[in-house]
Amino acid sequence: MITVTGSLAFDHIMDFPGIFAEHIMPDKIHQINLSFLVNTLKKQKGGTAGNIAYNLALLTVPVSIVGAVGADFSSYEEFLKQAGVDTSHIMVLEDESTSSAYIMTDKSDNQITAFYPGAMTENPSLSLEANSDLVVISPNDPKAMVNFANQCQTLNIPYMLDPGMQLPTLDAEDLKNMLNGATILVGNDYEISLLSDKLQVTSDKLLKKVKVLITTLGEKGSIIQTAGFPDSPSRSQSPPGRWSIKAGKPSEVVDPTGAGDAYRAGFLAGYTKGFDLKTCGQMGSVASCYAVEKYGTTSHKFTVQEFCERYRQNFGAELKL
Repeated sequence: MITVTGSLAFDHIMDFPGIFAEHIMPDKIHQINLSFLVNTLKKQKGGTAGNIAYNLALLTVPVSIVGAVGADFSSYEEFLKQAGVDTSHIMVLEDESTSSAYIMTDKSDNQITAFYPGAMTENPSLSLEANSDLVVISPNDPKAMVNFANQCQTLNIPYMLDPGMQLPTLDAEDLKNMLNGATILVGNDYEISLLSDKLQVTSDKLLKKVKVLITTLGEKGSIIQTAGFPDSPSRSQSPPGRWSIKAGKPSEVVDPTGAGDAYRAGFLAGYTKGFDLKTCGQMGSVASCYAVEKYGTTSHKFTVQEFCERYRQNFGAELKL
């Protein structure tokens, strides 16, 4: 069982048909009072925990979510249950709302976002189950991320550390402690560089602190590195390695939001089955394709058979799940 921690949120996505900069007067920047008329508004099921867990469920990996939500979460919970996600460890706060993001994007892809944490502020008080095979610590309330890492270390549970958007908020000492116990560290190239700068270590030293380091590069694919630790749960030792993983080929790019979370799920689906790291990374690339082809982070669907066929089309090899 993989346990996923992170945000559970509703994303309210709006498109502004103009350019934000054209409505901002530089000499009045100290006193802004603006209203933008948007032409679309869509409410999507999202949050890092929901996104990752949903994709793991599509790949038939046993998965559970630990997190707090509000009384408005019932439809989202039913959606996750139908996909195969264990929601029994999600705490519902009847007097609070589920976390919500309000994202407005202009014609130049500039964004203005407001995020209301809501029930997520309760996440630092939650506990993990000792029977988890692996825990994902994805962007969440910073105190919750630190707490979950400490629990994993105490319970001796391997975990993937995905600090992401919370990197600027987490202090260096907490990040150092979280990193020292992590099995897998994942982030995009900017995030990995930011983490190295914040901890004042080189990328080589960063690699030596974890068993697997994954650097995602968007449409350029990803890089997976190991300093010589086990490259899968079924192997005792492997030499240092570096694998450049090609990006999968989507039929079209509709919305790249959620591609990173899908990649993490694809990688972990292979990792927990004992596949080699190259195959795991390629599974991540295929999973991300499905996410970018649909508007929203959990709007896509696929069967295991469809996934394996797409893997063959992209990488010329058979995949058995």
